Formats: sequence, C-alpha cells, structure tokens
Amino acid sequence: MAHASASIRIAATPDAVWQLIGGFNSLPDWLPYIPTSELSEGGRVRRLATPGGDVIVERLEAFDHRQRSYSYSILQAPFPVTGYRSTLSVTAIEDGQAAQVDWSGEFTPDGVSDEEATHLFEGIYRDGLKALAHSFAN
Repeated sequence: MAHASASIRIAATPDAVWQLIGGFNSLPDWLPYIPTSELSEGGRVRRLATPGGDVIVERLEAFDHRQRSYSYSILQAPFPVTGYRSTLSVTAIEDGQAAQVDWSGEFTPDGVSDEEATHLFEGIYRDGLKALAHSFAN
C-alpha cells in the first residue's frame, strides 16, 4: 500500500477553514478542478465532475465535526489505484489564530509504480491545498 500527503498553514481560524471545507459536498467551493458535486445515499456518496468530464464517485467513511476531519473512499475514478482511502483534517495552530490543513491518502497502485501513484496524489493534495489557501488570501 502506498501513501501520499500534503499539509499547509492557513492564516485563518480553524473554525473558519472547517466552515469552508468541512461539508462533504463543499469541494466546488474551494477546489477549482472539481466544479460540481452531487450528493446521494443520504449525503454519504458524492459524485464529482472534473472540467474534462471525468467522474469521481466517493463515499464518506467517517466524519468528526468536533475534531474537524472526515475520511472517504473512492468508489469510481480514472486514477490508477484501488483501495483508496483519504482523510482531510483541520488543526488549530498558533494558539488557534491559524490552521493547519492535512490531506492524506492510502491506496494500492494499479498498473503504475508506488512512486508514480504517490506523486500523482501528492500533486493533487498540494495543488488543492494551495487553492484552499488562496480562498483565505487578503
């Protein structure tokens, strides 16, 4: 099993960051390469569309509002991996005056090396977190 992760410091309170990213259907609010998200199964499954028309279907596996984190798995995607599970979390730093956002995932590469799959998801996480930080830029 391979692993990828990225983190970023955001100059906003953890509650403000969680307010933006904490909803399982909120990716279009901060992630430019996911312009649409549709919920089904009582809000536990999201169907995402990319600008290129790719479809990604994900299932919410765990949600903790108090700890500001959620985990999800991929049910369908154009990625060369299986068994994908990811966690997005927000932690207070600097006495609660800033937030650290961590995005990590575990997966089994399918048809590519561990390094290629890890590089793919680290890029997705890193670019996504940069876009999130831009949402809070003055």
